[in-house]
Amino acid sequence: MFIASGILKYKIHECFSLKEKRSYVKPIIAKIQREFNASVCESGSLDKFQITEIGFSMVGNDKTVLNSKVDKLFNLAETSSLAELIDSQYDIYRF
Repeated sequence: MFIASGILKYKIHECFSLKEKRSYVKPIIAKIQREFNASVCESGSLDKFQITEIGFSMVGNDKTVLNSKVDKLFNLAETSSLAELIDSQYDIYRF
């Protein structure tokens, strides 16, 4: 069994309140959950208006398939029109 986990760091340029930030972050999280059946949450920079860190994890039997899914997730994250992806990282662990 393999577990992939990572972080996507976004900058939201037009955001000036935490309430407004939530309206940008929720659709990003929902799209990742829907497209990749991944566990996703806002995991960092919770008190900053224009920066958000979204954590994700996925489980699979094959490391190459899981790696491919993470690559597709990163491609989707880069094309988001809601926010600018400024950093991304992930690791795959074997159990």
